Amino acid sequence: MDAQLPPFFADLIARVHGPLSFRFVLQPAMAMIYAIRDGVADAREGRPPYFWTMFTRANQRRDLLREGWKAVVRVITLGVVMDVIFQLMVFHTIYPLQLVVIVLGLAFVPYLMLRGPVERIVTVWRTRHIHTQARTAERKPHP
Repeated sequence: MDAQLPPFFADLIARVHGPLSFRFVLQPAMAMIYAIRDGVADAREGRPPYFWTMFTRANQRRDLLREGWKAVVRVITLGVVMDVIFQLMVFHTIYPLQLVVIVLGLAFVPYLMLRGPVERIVTVWRTRHIHTQARTAERKPHP
């Protein structure tokens, strides 16, 4: 097993400079777009932060993972296709474990990390905006 680990990591690192390296920007960017969209929706609906809820509410974990998976399935599918093409071009074979590590690392992890903070930021912004409007309305004289 130890003999397999160094080539595994060397292959992962080699992908950064190999063909189709633009996916290291494209996939996280797409995952971030979906995370922002879903984080804003969470804030509008008054839902708790996504990632934190997965840890603190075990009864909701499966539903939340399914929801997150559905949100990034296109990005993950694109990542699988690009990584399979890369592996066939460079290695002339497909390494499933590397495929999973790359695709989840580039698509699902950024989504998980960003959705909750976006929800918090939007919630704080909306709360401040509502309080500002209320204070402005109190200061205006009524005709």
